[in-house]
Amino acid sequence: MATLAMDQAPTAETPRSPQFDYNTHPLAKLLFAVIVAAGLVFAGWSVLTDTRGVGEELALGVFAFLGLALLIALGFEFVNGFHDTANAVATVIYTNSMPAHLAVVWSGFFNFLGVMLSSGAVAYSIITLLPVDLILNVGSASGFAMIFALLLAAVIWNLATWYVGLPNSSSHTLIGSVLGVGLANQLIQAGSRGGTAGVDWGQAQKVLTGLWMAPLIGFFAALLLLYVMRMVLRSPKLYQAPEGDAPPPRGIRALLIFTCTAVSFSHGSNDGQKGMGLIMLILIGCAPTAYALNRTLPESATPAFVQTANIATATFDARSGGIELPVEQARGVLTNALQQRKAEGPEVFAALESVSRDLTDRVASYGSLSKVPAEATSNVRNDMYLVLDTTRLATKKPDGFQPTEIQALKDYQASLEKGTRFIPLWVKIVVALALGLGTMIGWKRIVVTVGEKIGKQHMTYGMGASAELVAAGTILAADRFGLPVSTTHILSSGVAGASVASGSGLQARTVRNLALAWLLTLPAAMALSGGLYWVMLNAVRVFGL
Repeated sequence: MATLAMDQAPTAETPRSPQFDYNTHPLAKLLFAVIVAAGLVFAGWSVLTDTRGVGEELALGVFAFLGLALLIALGFEFVNGFHDTANAVATVIYTNSMPAHLAVVWSGFFNFLGVMLSSGAVAYSIITLLPVDLILNVGSASGFAMIFALLLAAVIWNLATWYVGLPNSSSHTLIGSVLGVGLANQLIQAGSRGGTAGVDWGQAQKVLTGLWMAPLIGFFAALLLLYVMRMVLRSPKLYQAPEGDAPPPRGIRALLIFTCTAVSFSHGSNDGQKGMGLIMLILIGCAPTAYALNRTLPESATPAFVQTANIATATFDARSGGIELPVEQARGVLTNALQQRKAEGPEVFAALESVSRDLTDRVASYGSLSKVPAEATSNVRNDMYLVLDTTRLATKKPDGFQPTEIQALKDYQASLEKGTRFIPLWVKIVVALALGLGTMIGWKRIVVTVGEKIGKQHMTYGMGASAELVAAGTILAADRFGLPVSTTHILSSGVAGASVASGSGLQARTVRNLALAWLLTLPAAMALSGGLYWVMLNAVRVFGL
C-alpha cells in the first residue's frame, strides 16, 4: 500500500491541481457582511438625501418598492461578479502565480476600481434596446414589470449556468432578457401583426455583432499571439506547465498577475456599467424629480445649451418643408419615428423643430435643469429623450447635412446627453461594491472549467498570458467605443485558442457544452424575460396594483 501511494504521488515535474479548500477567517466573513450591509444602508441614505434635496418625499410603499428593485439590480451585479470571476483568476491560479484565496480578493478589488473609473459610455447602450413607450413611461406598471422581468430572467439564467459550471456570458444573458421584454411588449400591445417594431433591431444588431464576434476574436487572437510569443520570447519556461506547486519565474509571474489585473479592471469597467443603466431606470421610475434630469449641472451651462439648441432647431426648421405641428402632435410623430426606426421626411423634422423649440424655451425660462419643477420633470426628460434619439436616428445617414450642421447637431446631442444620461457617484459606488464583493464567492465551479476542462493539458504560463492579454485589450477597446462585450466569451475562447496553439488540443465535451450555452443563452433569456413580463402584467391587472 505504501508503495502504491508513493507511485501515485505527483513528482516534482507534475503540475498539481490548485488548492481551493481554504478556511475563511471569521473576521473576514464579518468584514464581508459589514461591507454588504454598509453598502445597502449607503444606497438607502443616498436616495433619501437626493429626493429630499429636491423636495420629493417618497411614500413608505414607494421607498420599499424602490429598495426591492435596487436589491434585485445589485443582486444581478453580485451574481455577475462570481459568475465571471474565473475569467480573470483561472490563469493565475493554475499557473501558481497567486493562491486562489488571494487571487479572488485581488480580482474583486480591481473590478471595484474598474467600475469606479469607467467612462459611463456603456451604461445606456443596452437600455436603448428597450421599447420607446416603456422608457418614456418607466414609472408605470408596465415599466416596473419590464425592469423586474429582465433582471430576474438574467439572474435565473446566470445562476443556472453557474450551477453546472458553464462560463456563460452575463452580457449575453442581459441583452437576451432586454430583447425578450421588448418583443413581448410589442406582441401584447399590437398583437402578432405589426411584429417587432417595438424592438430596436438596428441597435440590437450592433450589440449582438459584438457578442457573436467575441468568441472568434478571443480564439484567433490568442492563438496568433501565442505563436508570435513563441517566435519573439524564446524562454522555454514560458511554454511549460508549472512544476508541482512551484511559482513561475519572477518576470513571467509579474506578466500573469498584470494580465489578471487588466482583465479584472476591464471587466469592471464594462460589465458594471450595465447595472448602472438599469438602476438609473429604476430611480427615474420611482423618484423622477431627483433622477430624471441631471440637476447637478450648473446654471452657467444653460446659455450654452440654449445656443446649441437654437442652431439645431434652425437646422430642423430648414428641412421641415414649412410644416408646423403642435407640440403634442409632434411628440407622437417622434415616438412613432423611434418605434419604426425611421427618422426622415419633412414631418419628422417639423416635429423635431416643434419639440426642440418648446423644450429650449422651457429650460431657458427655468434658468437651469436644477430649477425644473417636480411636475414638469418627466415631460422635460421625455422631450429630451425623444429629441436626442430621433436626432441620432436622423443623422445616421449624414448625406443631406452640411459639415457645420452635423457638428451643430452633435453638440446638441452632447448637451441633451449631459442632461439626461448621467450616473450619480453613489450608484457607481454601490455597483462597484456589488460586483467587487461578488467576485470573492462562488467562483470555484467555473474556475475549474476554464482551468482544467477546455484544453487537454495543464495550462502553461504562455497560454494564460496570451488569453488574458487578448481579453483585456478587447474589453478596454469596447469600453472606449461604448460597446457591451462578453468577458466570458473572449476569455474562454482565448484559452481554447491558446490550447490549440500550444499543440495540446481541446476537450470536445467542454467545447460542445460552451457552444451549446452560447447558442441557448439568447433564446432562453428572451423566453424567460418575455414570460415573466407577461405574468407580471397580468398580476398587475388581476390584483389592481
